[in-house]
Amino acid sequence: MRKAILFIAAVLFTTAIFAQSKNFLDSPYLETQARVDTMVTPDKIYLNIIIQEKDTKGRVSVEEQENQMAKRFKAMGIDLDEQLVIKDMGSNFKKYFLRQKEVLKSKQYSLLVYSGKELGDVMMALEQLDIANTNIEKTEYSKMDELELELKTRAVKKAMQKANALTKPLGQKVGMAIHIADNSQYYPRYNQAPMMEMKAVSADMGNAQPLNIDFEKIKVETTVNVKFALSN
Repeated sequence: MRKAILFIAAVLFTTAIFAQSKNFLDSPYLETQARVDTMVTPDKIYLNIIIQEKDTKGRVSVEEQENQMAKRFKAMGIDLDEQLVIKDMGSNFKKYFLRQKEVLKSKQYSLLVYSGKELGDVMMALEQLDIANTNIEKTEYSKMDELELELKTRAVKKAMQKANALTKPLGQKVGMAIHIADNSQYYPRYNQAPMMEMKAVSADMGNAQPLNIDFEKIKVETTVNVKFALSN
């Protein structure tokens, strides 16, 4: 008896769902797709810095170079606590073989800067300190979440405008949205190995100017599909 009741309930539920779907399909509606995009400039740039002992007669230690770098960064207004971290926290030091019997120490850091101009100042300072082993690790746009929500709003509004344009010649009116699908693709917060352009700088360090670095902009795109009910 109980199984029979459950079977009847399941049939009624399935029938109700089918009826709702059928009613939805039988109702006049219009489906539109809208896509919006924009380009943004990264506002967080992560610079990878490696300091190595100098293989010279008067060898300069990692610690001495580290202190010189920290002093220069402080003078530039860089917050060392917030912007500079040691990447290899496990062993603190990395080692590499220069000759068969000699091992020189190295230390790796990650520095966060907030603009191409600040990055140019940093790279110029490192060059003056003879610390040349640097590379851009990744970039980030810090307000990506807010930007994506703004683009979704614009996309839905655009879909509504397209629906009105399509129905106006027919003398019909666009009603409420009965279905919205967000088809936006995921944009990673970090942009690995970004492209950049480093403009020319004087070879004479006495007259050198900070590097003017332009980063490749990040394209952010949103696509939505919206079904609108129609009325005469």
